[in-house]
Amino acid sequence: MLNSEQLNTFRQTGHVTVPSVFSAADVRAAVADIETWSDEFLARISDEQKDWFLEKGMGANAQLRKLDNPVFHREWFQRMAKHARLVEIVEQIVGPGVSVFFSQVFMKPPEGGGPKPVHQDNFYFGPDDPDATLTVWIAIDDATVENGCLYYGDGSHQHSVIDHVAPPDEPFNLQVSADQMNGFTMTPAAVPSGGISFHHGNTLHQSSANTSPRPRRAVAMHYLRNDARLVSPTLAYDDAMNVRIT
Repeated sequence: MLNSEQLNTFRQTGHVTVPSVFSAADVRAAVADIETWSDEFLARISDEQKDWFLEKGMGANAQLRKLDNPVFHREWFQRMAKHARLVEIVEQIVGPGVSVFFSQVFMKPPEGGGPKPVHQDNFYFGPDDPDATLTVWIAIDDATVENGCLYYGDGSHQHSVIDHVAPPDEPFNLQVSADQMNGFTMTPAAVPSGGISFHHGNTLHQSSANTSPRPRRAVAMHYLRNDARLVSPTLAYDDAMNVRIT
């Protein structure tokens, strides 16, 4: 579980990083499964899916940007979602009884993985209790400033969800405009491979482009306390893909 200093950091800033949750062997197994799944997915990707799942601006060398719902589709990632220490921390923050309702693998390929603008997860999720969601961001590779680690607006979780906008050609790329940032400065949060960054659903966050020669793969698992509901989600989340953890 989080110690008192870590828990206080989360309560004050809306996020906390915990290193060395998963072993090097766990990470190697995750990488192997990501590679297998990526090959399977690319072999059958449709033209419609390419706009959503491939990195833009890489021409003929376009690579996968993400994969959706690994906790539902892949046994190894469901095992990761049920890791005892991880679940203890999730329940320490949001309360007992949780499920993963959505999850993602982010690829962030070398010298081309694009940025993600400032946003709040709870704008996407629309929960009836904003404190009932928690994002668990697992670093597969070391996440650094150079390869596109997360940046957080410290303390922004103590404010309400802000209206988001989207570029005309990217209707799902919801983001907070600069004039709505309320003075929050985005600060980087590096995470070593096997470590986890936990953040509140209202915490402003973003990632920059990967300008390094190294990948920045990560897995985001979105937990919801079982007595809460997504009442006004911006995107459709399939209840059939919920994975009950405890």
